[in-house]
Order: sequence, then structure tokens, then C-alpha cells
Amino acid sequence: MSDYSAIQTLYKSATPFSPYISVGLLPYLAFVLLSGTFALAFYFSTLPKTVLPVHETLIATLASILGGFGVVALFNSVGVYV
Repeated sequence: MSDYSAIQTLYKSATPFSPYISVGLLPYLAFVLLSGTFALAFYFSTLPKTVLPVHETLIATLASILGGFGVVALFNSVGVYV
């Protein structure tokens, strides 16, 4: 039982969590990231096909990363904290 009281004391004395990005900015961040994703996806679909698709792969990877962070920001902005 002493372990529980020690953990409870430590919990009560700890500083509360504060996010790096304000919750009020999340909808705007989601909009910017997802807009960038759609813009890069459109650009990716208009590129000429080459033998070694290095340029295509870089653009698709960047669009995928922006889309992933954009979806997480969108979920968090509506209260689904993932």
C-alpha cells in the first residue's frame, strides 16, 4: 500500500501535460497540411513517367507524410486524441 501512496503523491506533484501546439491552431494546421497533400498529389499525377522514378518517389513520400500528419491534426482538432 505504501507504493500506491508514493505513486499517488508523485502523480499529484507532477506538472500537467501541455501540448507543443495549441489546440486552437489544430484546424488551421490540418487544413494547411491536407491542402499541401492534395496539391502534391495533383502535381504527382501530372509528372511525366521516367525510367527511374526518384523525383516521383520523393514527391509521393512528402505528400504521404503531410497527409498523415494532416489527418492526425484533423482528428485531434475534433476531439479524437490519437
